[in-house]
Parts: sequence; structure tokens; C-alpha cells
Amino acid sequence: MALSLGVVAVAAQAQSSNGIRYRWVDGSGLPHYSDSLTNDAVKFGYDVINNNGSVMQHVGRQLTPDERAAADKQAAEQAAQHEAAEAQKRNDLQILNTYPNEDALKSEQQAVLESLDGQMSTTRANLHSQDAALTDLLNRAADNERAKQPVPKALTDQIAAQRNVVAGERTLLQHQQANRVAMEQQQALELQHYRDLKAAQKADRGY
Repeated sequence: MALSLGVVAVAAQAQSSNGIRYRWVDGSGLPHYSDSLTNDAVKFGYDVINNNGSVMQHVGRQLTPDERAAADKQAAEQAAQHEAAEAQKRNDLQILNTYPNEDALKSEQQAVLESLDGQMSTTRANLHSQDAALTDLLNRAADNERAKQPVPKALTDQIAAQRNVVAGERTLLQHQQANRVAMEQQQALELQHYRDLKAAQKADRGY
């Protein structure tokens, strides 16, 4: 009972005195008041109250290192999500400003595909040329073998090097073909996204 009366007395004094006071609740659920911040107030969290007893500000309890790390991580993730959302908005606005209609977007997409087709055409021509050079080297080696003559080491080395060149051109062509397929898929998504943006824009305008 004496403790309760003491708490009430301190509370009354805090509310009746002039200036700012600090109020917090300890681990036992008991309220405390003070003219200045204490370690316990920071530990448990506190309210900043005026001379009328009204709460002006609430400050949460002090976080543990693990809680602080988790809070910092969450804040960083939220900030990253917000920045990504803002970046998407800017990108969407740029898309709408760049392409006044669907045909304009399709035209640019087709130009990209034609550029990739041109690259593949060049690679195919190079592959054909390098393959022909390898065939020529192999025929020369076969001539030596038919004549019962050893294949010169220089020719053997040339054949090995040319095989690598041909393999490189084939790998490049495969990469370019896969890149074109991926580009077509990406463009399909971009086109659908553009249509969604246009539909949302029309809905906002009401016409």
C-alpha cells in the first residue's frame, strides 16, 4: 500500500509541476516518473509528458543487439522495396512517354530482333567459311595418308587449331540463338506490360 501511495504521489507531482516529465513502466508493470531520463526509462521505453500529464511523444524501449540488427535489416529491405517501386514508376512513365502507341513499341522490338538476326547471319557465314577451311585441311591430311606419307606436325596442329575455331563459331551461334529466344520472351512480357499500363492510364482518364 505504501508503494502504491508513493507512486500516486510521484505521478501527481509530475503532473502538477511545470516542464516536461518522463514516464515509463518497469518490468513489474509499475509506472515511474522522472524529471530526467534514466537508464531504466531508456531500457523499457518511455513517454514524454507535459505538465498536464498529456503524452507528447512515445519512445520505444531500447532494442537488444539482435533486435537492432533485425530492425536495421527490415528497414533496409523496406527502403530497397520502396526504391524499387519508385524506379518502376519512373520506368513505366518513361515507357508511356517514349511509345505513344503499341505499334511504336512493336516497331522497335522488331528492329532489335532484326539486329540479332543480322548477327546470327554473320556468324553462320563465318562458321561456313571456317568449316570449309577445316575440310580443306582434313582433305590435305587424307591425301598424305592415301599416299602412305606421314601427316606433317604443322598440318596436324593447324587441324587442331581450326577445329577449335569452328567449335567457337558454333558455340557463338548457339548462344545467339538462345539469346534471340530469350529476347522474344522478354519482348512479349514488355508488350503485355505496356498494354496493362495503357489500360490503367485509360481507366484513370475515364476515356
